[in-house]
Order: sequence, then C-alpha cells, then structure tokens
Amino acid sequence: MSNPTQAIVFGGAGFIGTHLMTRLVGSRSYNRIVSVDIGKPRAQVDGVEYVHHDVREPIDPKLGGGMPADIFNLAAIHVTPGHPEGDYYYTNVLGAVNVCRFARETGSRNVIFTSSISIYGPTEAPLDEDATPAPVSAYGRSKFSAEAIHRLWQSEAPDRRLTIVRPAVIYGRYERGNFTRLSRLLERRAFIYPGRTDTIKSCGYVKDLVSSMLFMALRNDSLSIYNFCYEHRYTISEICSAFSQAADYAKPTITIPIWLMNLAVLPFEILHAVGIKSGINRDRIRKLWFSTNILPKRLVASGFRFDYDLASSLAEWKQESSIKDFD
Repeated sequence: MSNPTQAIVFGGAGFIGTHLMTRLVGSRSYNRIVSVDIGKPRAQVDGVEYVHHDVREPIDPKLGGGMPADIFNLAAIHVTPGHPEGDYYYTNVLGAVNVCRFARETGSRNVIFTSSISIYGPTEAPLDEDATPAPVSAYGRSKFSAEAIHRLWQSEAPDRRLTIVRPAVIYGRYERGNFTRLSRLLERRAFIYPGRTDTIKSCGYVKDLVSSMLFMALRNDSLSIYNFCYEHRYTISEICSAFSQAADYAKPTITIPIWLMNLAVLPFEILHAVGIKSGINRDRIRKLWFSTNILPKRLVASGFRFDYDLASSLAEWKQESSIKDFD
C-alpha cells in the first residue's frame, strides 16, 4: 500500500476494527484515519475520526474528502445464529456493493476485505485456500458473495489491489464472542463438552490477524486471498486447558452426548419462540460439535511470522483486561 494519506475503516467501531485502528494510529502512516460504522465504538481510539453511517446506504464520496484512501471493509452482520437469513445478505452483500462503489468513485486502489472461513462450511478434514467453498449458513453464503463483488471491483483496473482475509475464530480484548463466553463458563465451572473433546476449532489472536492483514496488503499483489488462523489446529480441550492455565480455572471434565444436550436446550428454544431470549439453542450446540479445520497455507508460505500462540495471547488478553479476567 502506498500514496494514500488516509485510511477509511468500514465497520471500524467493532472488535477487529478497534484493534486495527489502534495499529494504524501507532504506525503514523496516515494523516487521517476514519471509522465508519453504526455502532458505538468498543473502545474510543485517540486520533480516529468517527463517522456514523450505515453501509447499506450509498456512501458519499465526500467522506474521503475527494482523495483516495486505503480502504478496510470490516462491516458485517456476523453473529450466527442470531439474525433472520435475509439480514446477512442485506448487510454483507449490499454493504460490499456500496463500499466498492465508494472505492471506485474516490479513485482508491487498495481494499482489504475481511471475509470468513464460514465460506468453507464445517469440516473435519483440513482445508486450505484451494478447497472448494461450500458455505452452509446464510452468513457464509453472504460472505462468499461479498468476496465476488470485491473481486469484480479489483478486476476492473490493473492497478487495483485487493486483499481478502478469511479469518477463523478470532479472540482478544473487546471480543464479546465465543472465547469470552467460554471463559465465563469455565470461570463458573459450567462448561460441558458437547459430545466430544477433540473438536478442532481453528482460531487466532486479533493482534496477529491485524498484523497479517497489513503484511499481506504490503505485498502489493493484485489479488491476495488467504486464511487466517494458527498453524496448530487447537482442539476444544486444548483451548479449555489454555484458559485454565492463563486464569487458574478448573479444567472441565464432563462430556455429555450430543442427543442429550439437544434435548436439554429444547425448553430454551420454546422460551425463545415466545420472546424470552437466552442464546442457547441447537444451532449453537451444533457449532460446538462440528470442527472447523482450516489451514493458513498461503499466509505461512508468504513468510508471515505469528507474534503469539494460544497460551501467550490468552496471558496477554487477561493482563490487559480491566473489568473481568477476559473483557
């Protein structure tokens, strides 16, 4: 990436965006860094200009001040399950159309887009970037469609650069997602393995993700598509052990058959049907049971070096947290 003196981060108020903008401010590579989002920032980053705008609406080129920018498109509806199917397409696909139109209208030549390993679907066999995408969720399908929209933008001019990262489960401070929920359950000794302890959950620390995005974009390839996760495919029991070590939690020991867990969540689904939400359902149990076995082949081949592993990243996250063990 070269020339532009500004970076515009669509979806900058979220978890990954907050860490990305902290790194961009620290790099001193830009005179202006803009976060465009509808949400309240997970954490306010000094030196960032916050703009409230919904990517589902057309984006005024004046937002870029008539100048090209390095564009990061992180904006997405991603919690799954959790939204009506149409919402994933409405936000993730239409958002991609509007961001690419904005890039076109501002003469911006560098776009970095966060897709997802959801485009592969769940898999017990290890998959790298050469695998055929087979998304099974609306989220995965919408992300795969959004990739195609960004690729179309890139193909329109020879000097355009597109970096697409497909992250696995990303964790770290301000996450409020899978790893945060797991830490709370482990703290209360309430985590039970659903059916098995060897489910592979490819994952990566948010700071390594941001490093990889900047590293791959700097290579200046016309099109770069890569998976992001650690080379070691951690199992759910290894992840629980790492949390136990980082925060001195008791290790979970109970495994309950999947059919019994599905039976146990039925009352919660009935409550959900009448408007009482708990977030406990069979889809979430299924997600815990299925492996996501993804390999970061292209990232490793490119010479990228991870700064962390699971143990060191959890130790840092706990150290940086101010409210709870992992906030």
